[in-house]
Amino acid sequence: MTFYPAIPLSGYLGWKVFDNSADRQFEVFKDTPAVVRNVDYFRENIANATSAKKLVEDRRLLTVALGAYGLGEEINKKAFIQKILEDGTEFGDSFANRLSDPRWRAFAKDFGYGNFTGPRVGIESFREQTANNYLERAFEVRVGEVNTDMRLAMNFRREIAKIAEGANVETAGWFQIMGQSPLRIVMEGALGLPSSIGQADIDKQKELFERKAEQFFGGKSPAIFKDPIKVEDALRRFFLYSEVQNGPTASTPGVAALSILGGGPSLGASSVANLFVSNTF
Repeated sequence: MTFYPAIPLSGYLGWKVFDNSADRQFEVFKDTPAVVRNVDYFRENIANATSAKKLVEDRRLLTVALGAYGLGEEINKKAFIQKILEDGTEFGDSFANRLSDPRWRAFAKDFGYGNFTGPRVGIESFREQTANNYLERAFEVRVGEVNTDMRLAMNFRREIAKIAEGANVETAGWFQIMGQSPLRIVMEGALGLPSSIGQADIDKQKELFERKAEQFFGGKSPAIFKDPIKVEDALRRFFLYSEVQNGPTASTPGVAALSILGGGPSLGASSVANLFVSNTF
């Protein structure tokens, strides 16, 4: 049985409808045969992966291990992954510590192959947490196959909370956001920024994010997203910005009215923007 998420509408309205049924859909998803096989195999065999090399060479184990950190698309980079794991995270010049994406640091630290404590694959609580994280992110991947923006929103809501609560949010928060492409896409949309700003000096980018965040959310620090209301506001803005950029769909607020006025289905993004952006941005 193949699971297909039910996402009848796109945009922010679609997000609200989907969000109300996401928990129920997740329960159905995690009981699908392919998912059950992956998780059962991981639980039964991960303790045997006593080295980074053994983990990387077992594609089924690696599928769950990487998927648990949202890194499933990197599965074919075996040498790269092994190097990250073997270097660990306890030295400043470790490979994972030199990468901008903090997911790799979390991956290397949690598995522990290159750290003094050694691999943690034999710890039951670690195995269970990794399996549960895989299930959550695998569900997001399947959602993304139907609607990419929905997957981005799910990831954003989870990951932005971790950054906002982090001990180094004031110094590293924006760099962590900018270093994770899925987070960055949502944040750029929420702040109304074009992706081309990524070509600017990194400190200039940070200043721009801070200025826009203060303008729209009342604070320069990503710590403002400890507030779930601000997280939801950011998602609302992201979805509306995405609709403006991509043009209207059947679920875009006001499309029916615009069609009656003569806009028709080929109505451009600028017309949609005139309809609702003034009230939301």
